[in-house]
Amino acid sequence: MARTGRKKPGLRVLVWLGVLLAALTAVLAGGTVAGQASWAPKLALDLEGGTQMILAPKVEGGSDINEQQLNQAVAIIRQRVDGSGVSEAEISTQSGRNVVVSLPGTPSAETRNLIQASADMNFRPVLLNGGGAAVPPESRTPDDQLPKPTAEPANSSDTNWITPEIYKQFEALDCNSAAAEKSERSDPTKPLVTCQPATDKSPAIKYILGPVEVKGSNIVTSSFQLQQGAQGAVTNDWAVNIQFDGEGTTKFKEVTERLNKFYVAAGGESGTDPKSQFAIVLDNQVISAPRSLAVITDGRPQITGGFTEKTAKALSDQLKFGALPISFDIQSEQQISATLGGEQLRMGMLAGLIGLLLVVVYSLFQYRALGFVTIASLVVAGALTYQAIAILGWTENYRLSLAGVAGIIVAIGQTADSFIVYFERIRDELREGRGLVSAVENGWKRAKRTVLASKAVNLLAALVLFFVAVGNVRGFAFTLGLTAIADLIVVFMFTHPTLQLLARTRFFGEGHKFSGLDPERLGAVPLYRGAGRLRTPEDKPVVVRSKNTGAAAEAERRMTIAERRLAEKQEQLAGSSKTSAKENK
Repeated sequence: MARTGRKKPGLRVLVWLGVLLAALTAVLAGGTVAGQASWAPKLALDLEGGTQMILAPKVEGGSDINEQQLNQAVAIIRQRVDGSGVSEAEISTQSGRNVVVSLPGTPSAETRNLIQASADMNFRPVLLNGGGAAVPPESRTPDDQLPKPTAEPANSSDTNWITPEIYKQFEALDCNSAAAEKSERSDPTKPLVTCQPATDKSPAIKYILGPVEVKGSNIVTSSFQLQQGAQGAVTNDWAVNIQFDGEGTTKFKEVTERLNKFYVAAGGESGTDPKSQFAIVLDNQVISAPRSLAVITDGRPQITGGFTEKTAKALSDQLKFGALPISFDIQSEQQISATLGGEQLRMGMLAGLIGLLLVVVYSLFQYRALGFVTIASLVVAGALTYQAIAILGWTENYRLSLAGVAGIIVAIGQTADSFIVYFERIRDELREGRGLVSAVENGWKRAKRTVLASKAVNLLAALVLFFVAVGNVRGFAFTLGLTAIADLIVVFMFTHPTLQLLARTRFFGEGHKFSGLDPERLGAVPLYRGAGRLRTPEDKPVVVRSKNTGAAAEAERRMTIAERRLAEKQEQLAGSSKTSAKENK
């Protein structure tokens, strides 16, 4: 006779969890064998130490640098360092003159060059644009159909700059997954293939740009303000104003005369000719690419189009300070030890072990053998978190700081909370007279809503803290959110399936006194008998209940307010019935 139904519910989910752990292990092992990854997580500056460089700014012409210029230079260096994949770097000013850069480990020659170089801003005409994603290899243009120059380029907007090699580079560029290279400066006399990074309101865009026509150093200043309408009335739209020097005014007039012809020929506002655009490029990345709607003769163009006050200010600051002719000399460079040192790390790990031990002791004391499920769940959650941190260190250069270690320690208690909620729901179901198999399923339905709500709050707090905070606090928020995700995976893919299997064993199913589901200890003697059986009224001798006063007290303590009030009413009714019976006698 064929067997129907699932004999061992939960087993398939446990198998999938094993596959997930094996896959993560295989990925990490592959990276380690290739020499690109390590089994140990990368450590941040406060735990590993690194290199500290003091940079002295150099301004062309020997002029002094002011505070605004220095702060903008720090912002540019921070953007470059983050873009190069160096995590947990510390960048600050010193004495209002120098910039101090502290990097974990030993920086490469490319990173040093990137930090020392001055900001490179320029204006280039757009030759071609497209979506940020790379064109799939099978869909790319065949070699015999690639655009080929037919003559020498007449100006920077001439499409004869697009050679087959440039077009292949354009199709292969993927602006959605990686930023454009910043370690090498582009040649201002040659075309450039680059990206405009995605924002909250627009996706990434890639471009083929012509040679530089106006340098960023020709900008005198920039500002932002609310845009004025045709009648002089102030609108709610923000605009960015630029003022060029004499040389910049002359060049910009020539460029806008040419670009405006493309704009008019394409049909004005309804046109889509990319050659009417003029890209503003900072460190080889496009920060804006407005169209030339008119010929600008006075060197005072205005950029409009969907700005908020925040984005208008950001672009204005980039234009004002991004083209500063500032470079840096490395005044001094030294290796620094871990700022917190090994002793602090050992103390942090000791605190984590003590917390873990207390959770284990409490689980075993409160839940007996059921506590081993908690311990096993914590081990699986720890393995997932460890593998994730190690893989992120390899792929995203994530480095674990002491604040991140603190986030993991805090997460131990939060992870144990999920299991406690689930176990208590099961025990409540048992007190109501359900069998263990039914109690596990019904308890899970009630517990998972609580667990999901709790982890949603944890994730929301971690996200807010990560985006609002700065420095090492972000490391704390990151590990807090990462462990919350690992906790959800473990509860759904390990804890619940494990209890589904254990509920069908004799040890747990019959409520052994060391299982943590002993009916007498739960105060469920009148109803729960183990293995899904209910006691009959004849199975409730008074002597058993009197011997189990602790269980009765436990049952009374677990009663809800409504249940307690109902019991009190029943006692009152029973008392009044006895009084009436005596009076009748």
